[in-house]
Amino acid sequence: MLESVVSSGGPEGNIMIDLYEVAGIKGVFLSNKVVENQVKTYITYNKGRDWHLLQAPTTDLQGNKVYCEKPYCSLHLHLHVSENPYTSGNIVSKESAPGIIIASGVVGPELTSTNVSIFITSDAGNTWKEVFQEEYSVFFLNQGGSLVAIRHTPLPIRHIWLSFDEGRNWDKYSFTSSPLYVDGVLGEPGEDTLIMTIFGHFSHRSEWQLVKIDFRSIFQQRCTSEDYLTWQLHNEGEVCIMGMKRIFQKLKANVRCVKARDQYISQMSDSCPCTEADFECDYGFERQIDGSCTPAFWFVPSATSRDCITRDSFLNTTGYRRALSNNCTEGTLLKYSPRRQRCPSQAPRGLQLFTSEGTLVATLEKNVTFLVFLEEGLSSTTSLTVDFGDGTAISYVNISSIEDGVKHIYSKVGIYQVSATATNTLGFDRVILYLHVSCQLEQVQLSAPSVVAKNKAPVVTLDGAMSFTFSMEGSHVVTVQASVGNTVHQDQMTVAVYDHFRSHVLAFSSNLDELNPGVSEWREDIGRVVRSSMVQVTGISEDQLLVTVLPGLPTTAEIYIVPEKRSRHGGMDEKWAHLDQLSQVLLSALNQDLIQFTLKPGVQVNVYATRLSPAPLVDSSDSGHSGTAVIMLVSVVLMGLAVFVIYKFKRKIPGINTYTAEQPDKEQEVIPTVTSIAVPNPEGDKLTSLDHVDVQLDSKSRGYLPSHTDIKLSDEAPHVF
Repeated sequence: MLESVVSSGGPEGNIMIDLYEVAGIKGVFLSNKVVENQVKTYITYNKGRDWHLLQAPTTDLQGNKVYCEKPYCSLHLHLHVSENPYTSGNIVSKESAPGIIIASGVVGPELTSTNVSIFITSDAGNTWKEVFQEEYSVFFLNQGGSLVAIRHTPLPIRHIWLSFDEGRNWDKYSFTSSPLYVDGVLGEPGEDTLIMTIFGHFSHRSEWQLVKIDFRSIFQQRCTSEDYLTWQLHNEGEVCIMGMKRIFQKLKANVRCVKARDQYISQMSDSCPCTEADFECDYGFERQIDGSCTPAFWFVPSATSRDCITRDSFLNTTGYRRALSNNCTEGTLLKYSPRRQRCPSQAPRGLQLFTSEGTLVATLEKNVTFLVFLEEGLSSTTSLTVDFGDGTAISYVNISSIEDGVKHIYSKVGIYQVSATATNTLGFDRVILYLHVSCQLEQVQLSAPSVVAKNKAPVVTLDGAMSFTFSMEGSHVVTVQASVGNTVHQDQMTVAVYDHFRSHVLAFSSNLDELNPGVSEWREDIGRVVRSSMVQVTGISEDQLLVTVLPGLPTTAEIYIVPEKRSRHGGMDEKWAHLDQLSQVLLSALNQDLIQFTLKPGVQVNVYATRLSPAPLVDSSDSGHSGTAVIMLVSVVLMGLAVFVIYKFKRKIPGINTYTAEQPDKEQEVIPTVTSIAVPNPEGDKLTSLDHVDVQLDSKSRGYLPSHTDIKLSDEAPHVF
């Protein structure tokens, strides 16, 4: 893989990258890469698996020795392909002339636009020769058996140059008696013709002139087998390229014969035994400095078996895959090829539920299609139950039988708690969404106080944040929704609640900030990698460590050390002492720079402990022993835009509601549509509110949830829910 490839804007707003595919030879590419603010040219012979710098010519045009050693000095080429059919561009190759590449460039530490010369290679980029010290347009003639060069200049010219030995020597010819300003060239309009047309003008005031050059008098006979020699493609002496040994036929130097149409493509190929060089890194793996392929920091190898059905088998990657179009056989093919393994038995995990439209709204009396996906634990014994929240539920013995989704029609308007539960012999997983079912708007009714105070805006009892204290240990799912009309946004997070735990704030080496894309998925991957590194270094159980990477820059995180699940019944002092011991072990590893990970090849990130907490939410002093401590004080802040829209238009738009719900793992709750914010009581089956509740329902009841909302305006202080 080649990073930091040079790119530029195209004429139509598209992006152009400096990547050139050499014609006639599969797998050979040239590309320009930015290295320490310098543009350098690289070549690959195996479709990008390996790249290396171009070897500079050993002598210049005058025959003087060129002192240029890689990697400090090499040949660099301009790779812009001409979009004008009448010019050759900065680089050109032809399928009928395999191995020949002509390009403009410079010799030195980097690519520049000054002192540009024309270089040619006849062995597919292994060796190069300087042929002109000014810019020329070079064209192929006679099926690539000869070359024609025309000087690229704003001045009038009258000469062209011909080469019959792949650019080693050039002969000068005059094509007009009067100098001509050349505007373009039409080279070889047919496969068998030897005619070139040059068009231009004799002066800036004259009309266009067409000059036809007939080269047939130079080539007096047809080529025979004696006029050819064989040439074997190689990469710095290695003849096996893309799993093949390829031998081409080329015209001998200075042979002036006409090539037949079927003679330029002659080649012989033999397959090679597979070696490590024939394989590239598989998806999710990165090539390290030593050449091996290891999992990228974000990749979980076990994820490849997520779609695997228990008792079946699947092909598990070794981290390598044979490069596309590579034709190697035997050798190390079996060593690097995927290996068939039996599907592991897993409990359901990663269950997802959403509508086919991707929204959280539905229309009354119309079909709603729910899609269900399971990341892990899919087996022939995994069953699925979908509860539509209106007293109707449906179960499936095999989850794979509902690939097209589950359809349902709602007969009443309301907000429904829809849940899906996947179960097998090893465990279960459950997911919930809240669906807003509405009908077409038929009437609008405005309710406002008859008398209000002058210069004093009415108060809307709506707040964008709330707090809640959990009284039960365990994992709790908190859901927040904001809706305006038919637009509903939902967010969800899981909060772990413990009586005792320790936490520390983490910082990272500054090189991580440069690669922080600011997305939640990236933060989750970093948190997982940091936890894995801590487990490996300290030996602390993975279940006792929770890492949360916080948004923003500089990149910071918080590590939580929680008790073991099997030791929750020990004494309070004993628990604190054990957590303190684990905390000291972890801090010692952090202070010794033992916690680190590789973000990508060549980028090592260190993790440090800091004293300042970005989220000082917990009092870890001894006074906190008597009460229940919470890892996070739940503070859900609605999106700024949603809050603004709701606050501004709440009095004008019917059917506006905002609510949050905290959901324990094993309970099902129905959340009514409210103007207040309701949270279920973890200790009972009844649904209660933090302040005012318009509707109370038993948690075991089933039915529609009314969508009617009365907005009361008051001059009094707002109620905070």
